[in-house]
Amino acid sequence: MTNRSNYIITLILASILMGSFSFGQSKDSARELKRLNAKIDRVRVMVDSLELDNQILLPELMSAFRQAVKSKAQQDSITLVILKRINTLSNKIANLENQSRYMDSTALEIFHKLVLVENKIVTLTNSYNEMAKLKSGEPISSEPKFNSAQYKQTYMTSLGHFQNQEFPEAIAGFNDLVSSDATNDLADNSQYWLAECYYSQKDFKRAIAEFEKVFTYAGTDKDDDAQLKIGLSYQSIGNVEKAREEFQRMIDYFPGSEYYPKAKEALKQLSVN
Repeated sequence: MTNRSNYIITLILASILMGSFSFGQSKDSARELKRLNAKIDRVRVMVDSLELDNQILLPELMSAFRQAVKSKAQQDSITLVILKRINTLSNKIANLENQSRYMDSTALEIFHKLVLVENKIVTLTNSYNEMAKLKSGEPISSEPKFNSAQYKQTYMTSLGHFQNQEFPEAIAGFNDLVSSDATNDLADNSQYWLAECYYSQKDFKRAIAEFEKVFTYAGTDKDDDAQLKIGLSYQSIGNVEKAREEFQRMIDYFPGSEYYPKAKEALKQLSVN
């Protein structure tokens, strides 16, 4: 038994013995003594039980505490690993986004080159046909495919197809107009609405190529319209850098345009984002 236990028992015995003086003159002193001994035994058992509980519980509590500390350290370690992995994934996502923008820009550049090649093929084909006719002695007709009235009528019909969202018919009509007579007063408008057909079908890359052709028509009044739509097209395909450039070009070169406020607002929104 430990010193602390002995000390506790001594205190209890002293208190009991002092209380027993009142019974010293009692005739039942022998009986009281037995009762006191019984109380002492019960106290001793209680003290021993407390010591045993301390010997059992204290190691268990210390073990549980150590385990909790170890568990906390493990959780902190796992949290750190997860945070590192999240950071790695974020960096990979950012790299993929940058690669995607670069690929979009490269693909668009290739597409523009393909459109130019296509135009050159058409020009070469026409030249070849003219040479073949010359060799065969056939006269080369300089008559345009459409006279002024027919050109206007085809233009109105194609525009009607566009408004009714009949895009294949509209594209065919406007293509005929721009390829037949580029000097007609409605040629630049035909080129613009041809680009709008592709834009309305969300074929933004082809739309950009067609809108850029509008600037080849001298004196066109559809240049500011085309400039705005080029910026919107780049924005639609997610090429924010090119969209900013095109909206800025709209602001710099067409300050008097009705679309100036829209371009300025679009540029502001891109700068915020």
